[in-house]
Amino acid sequence: MPTTSPDQILITVAPTGAETTKEDCPQLPTTLEELVQAAQECEAAGAAMVHVHIRDADHRPTLDPTRLVDTVQALREQTGLVVQLSTGGSVHDPLDARLKVLDAQPDSCSLTMGTTNFGDDVFSNPWPFICELYQLSQERQVVPEFELFDLGHVHALRRLLDTYGLPYGGKVHCDFVMGVPGGMPGTAPALVAGVALLPEEVTSWSATGIGRSTLPVMFAALSMGGHLRVGMEDVLTLARRVPVARNAQLVERAVGAAALAQRTPMSPADARALIGLA
Repeated sequence: MPTTSPDQILITVAPTGAETTKEDCPQLPTTLEELVQAAQECEAAGAAMVHVHIRDADHRPTLDPTRLVDTVQALREQTGLVVQLSTGGSVHDPLDARLKVLDAQPDSCSLTMGTTNFGDDVFSNPWPFICELYQLSQERQVVPEFELFDLGHVHALRRLLDTYGLPYGGKVHCDFVMGVPGGMPGTAPALVAGVALLPEEVTSWSATGIGRSTLPVMFAALSMGGHLRVGMEDVLTLARRVPVARNAQLVERAVGAAALAQRTPMSPADARALIGLA
């Protein structure tokens, strides 16, 4: 069985998201073929897990069950990546459709630990929904990644673990999503505060900074021994007025930054061991 060490880093890529339109960003991978190609390039660059949102034929966010199943199957057949489906979808998706995401049988799923103001919208995650999704993930043997947009979400994680026990696989992996307008700021002090409050059951954590907070969050996470999520879901520029052409560029930058911290990218097999899949 693969084992992990502090010298390794899990790099997750979130290639698409649900907010950016294809019209505004033609290089965004929105078709299945584009998504698979982006995933293959990112795996070659050092990513071990892919966080997946899907689009319909018109490039709009969707939770269509058939498309989800086809996406999971294609990524499993054509990459070695851990396949993590978003249960957040877009901020407009109904809760019952978000629960059905697990019908596609991914390796992992996101599980956001509370409601968040999301720009002008509201990303709704009421407590009964969180509990239902968590128990469903245990039943279906899908490893959740607990997404933390604010410090209250860290407290909610403590409450969830106390109520329903450990997730499938026995490991507790979290991701701090920082810099969303309405959530915690993408700063080092905010990350320090969040990590300090994590329940003792947490076995690993990563961080992602939205937009301009991408680099500050990356460097703070590396300095604290955390893992990283990068991708065009979260940022569309490499520098001011320098657009991202492909997701692999963001993975390559994360690998380079991790190398300065003397850490090497995990393989997908290592990532499976880290989060309790192996």
